[in-house]
Amino acid sequence: MADKKEKKQVSIELPEELAQGFYSNLAVVNHSPTEFVVDFISMMPGMPKAKVKSRVVLTPQHTKRLLRALVDNVKKYESQFGEIKDAGKQQQVPLTFGGPKAEA
Repeated sequence: MADKKEKKQVSIELPEELAQGFYSNLAVVNHSPTEFVVDFISMMPGMPKAKVKSRVVLTPQHTKRLLRALVDNVKKYESQFGEIKDAGKQQQVPLTFGGPKAEA
């Protein structure tokens, strides 16, 4: 038995219908004891309705790994392109999904 750990490679497929992605200018995050739900939304100025473009459900452990990856990538981005300016205190957007607040 070899003492070296073999690195396993994972092949990731990106279906053509997802390759272009979806534009999102708002993300809504909810959680339960067992999962985090992130809804990516596209809001247009002056429009009374916004549409959820994508929903991602994550385990708490994966959410924490994603958070670390995002922090790392923002640091790398800012070191290359400069600080991302925070727009300051954002206006609270009233969100309704056509029913009572959901729980998982």
